[in-house]
Amino acid sequence: MTPQPPENQDKDRPGGDDGDVPRAGTGSGAGTPGRWSDLERPPLNVPALRRALLRPGSLWTSLDVVPATGSTNTDLAGRAAAGLAEGAVLVAEEQSAGRGRLDRRWSAPPRSGLFFSFHLKPRVPVERWGWLPLLAGVATASAVARTAGVDTALKWPNDLLVTVGDEERKAGGILAERAGDGVVVGIGLNVSLRAEELPVPGAGSLALAGAPVADRDPLLRAVLRSVEDWYGQWTAADGDAAACRLQDAYAAGCATLGRTVRAVLPGDRELRGEAVAVDGDGRLVLATEEGMQRPVDAGDIVHLRPAADQE
Repeated sequence: MTPQPPENQDKDRPGGDDGDVPRAGTGSGAGTPGRWSDLERPPLNVPALRRALLRPGSLWTSLDVVPATGSTNTDLAGRAAAGLAEGAVLVAEEQSAGRGRLDRRWSAPPRSGLFFSFHLKPRVPVERWGWLPLLAGVATASAVARTAGVDTALKWPNDLLVTVGDEERKAGGILAERAGDGVVVGIGLNVSLRAEELPVPGAGSLALAGAPVADRDPLLRAVLRSVEDWYGQWTAADGDAAACRLQDAYAAGCATLGRTVRAVLPGDRELRGEAVAVDGDGRLVLATEEGMQRPVDAGDIVHLRPAADQE
């Protein structure tokens, strides 16, 4: 659903040029208890991931996988404060205290999803850094649609939606935080989560959406390559989201646009209206019943059903 750079097409289809090798005995945490306790959820192949991603000239400079942690964002932000190169990636096979927007918690069974963070130091005006979570959303949505074979959509500002049955559900989320002289971007994506494992009724996963591919290795490669492509275009345009087509790409894949929504704003305020645009600063523009257009730069967005469906 979301447009993608032409140079990123077909790189990460199963059987591509990355040379996946047998998984036995590979990856971080080899020999730890329960490593193969769920044969449908094998561990990530760390050596193969490093060979594929840590190449000369690549944005990615290091990739570490830990068996479990509280939050990859918290861990990487701590390292960034002490000085960390741009392009460091931290992945957790299990995350017990992952955080989303408004400090919501994100947890899932071991190896049932992708839980990772990366460190960026954008050389663009700071006032344009607000596009980073939207950039990560475009990159993730296009990579997932291409590699997992599942149609995806974005809910402003940072949720990845899939369709399970005839219901729109959240399968992923993104959180960007300032850290040191850069930004840590965290992505959580439910891959093989089963119906009985869902933390809340509105959650979903790629498997529940009918994905024919649930191998996390090509998915992680695809997402990181897509982020690298979009980040390179965005920084080359000095953070101008219109000039690098990021603004158009986000609008094309955003399920919030054209919907009547309720925006829960800081200070327990609410605003209702039709979502009509994402402006040059990445804000959601609402057309209110009073005939005004109001930009929203922070808030919790609730998609409302059309009035006809509520009768």
